[in-house]
Amino acid sequence: MKQQDSISIVVPCYNEEEAIPIFYGEIVKKLNTIPNIDYEIIYINDGSRDKSAKEMKQLAIQDDRVKYILLSRNFGKEAAMYAGLKESKGDYIAIMDVDLQDPPVLLKEMYETLKSGYYDSVATRRVTRKGEPPIRSLFARLYYKLINKLSKTQIVDGARDFRLMKRQMVDAVLSITEYNRFTKGIFSWVGFETKWLEYENIERVAGETKWSFWKLFLYSIESIVAFSTAPLALASVLGIILFGIAIVFIVLIIVRTLYFGDSTSGWPSLVCVILLTSGIQLLCIGVIGEYLAKTYLEAKHRPLYIIKEKNTDQKKNSEAENS
Repeated sequence: MKQQDSISIVVPCYNEEEAIPIFYGEIVKKLNTIPNIDYEIIYINDGSRDKSAKEMKQLAIQDDRVKYILLSRNFGKEAAMYAGLKESKGDYIAIMDVDLQDPPVLLKEMYETLKSGYYDSVATRRVTRKGEPPIRSLFARLYYKLINKLSKTQIVDGARDFRLMKRQMVDAVLSITEYNRFTKGIFSWVGFETKWLEYENIERVAGETKWSFWKLFLYSIESIVAFSTAPLALASVLGIILFGIAIVFIVLIIVRTLYFGDSTSGWPSLVCVILLTSGIQLLCIGVIGEYLAKTYLEAKHRPLYIIKEKNTDQKKNSEAENS
């Protein structure tokens, strides 16, 4: 008979050698305040170039509850999270950033909420962006408004990857094996009852962020393409509008020629119109190309990640002694 619940903490890492031991100390301290649970901490090394893998292995030697997954190269955070979820064995699974911007102190409340039975997931969202550049905060707010207008899958403003889920929800997330992943959208798409906890932005404990403005911009485009076909419809609408405008201009030119006999003036404005329509055409082609590229990548059926080394299959010492 099972006597206690188990929690898996999935922690994707990329060049985080300084933060890994600090995170371990904080998460263990908070997990030990939750009564009658067992837990594992799964670090995923996403092709780090520093000593992240060494730090993970050192912690695993000290504590057999620490697991590590070393990917063969950098596959991206989305693939790393999927790898961690797939290797997790807990009844409850949390995804957390190693930089401690996801406060471990919330874990106890999240667990107790799920134990109440009604909710399947407890997620978190930031209500402030203190410490971020103003331009980055502005674009973040605009992004959430845009994607929620374009997509039927709603994304909560300020949503983090940090959440605690029941095993049933994690299994549903793992059943979605698409190559182009946007996990925040997948969490929303699979459904289940989710409670949201709010907290203010927290500065990272060590290291530097790996998300530049340009990377976040590209990531936002990928998320829109992954959960909305509205840009394709928008391209069609632009085509219809430009066609209507072209008809109006043709009529105006014919009328002006018949009444004033001047059909050659206005070539500078004509050049501007040509450049405008050409730019819109290239934009529409680019939108279509983005969807074709995603289809092309999906059709290849390449694995999301390749594991170089892991210790997640190793049993704990206590289990080995009892067997």
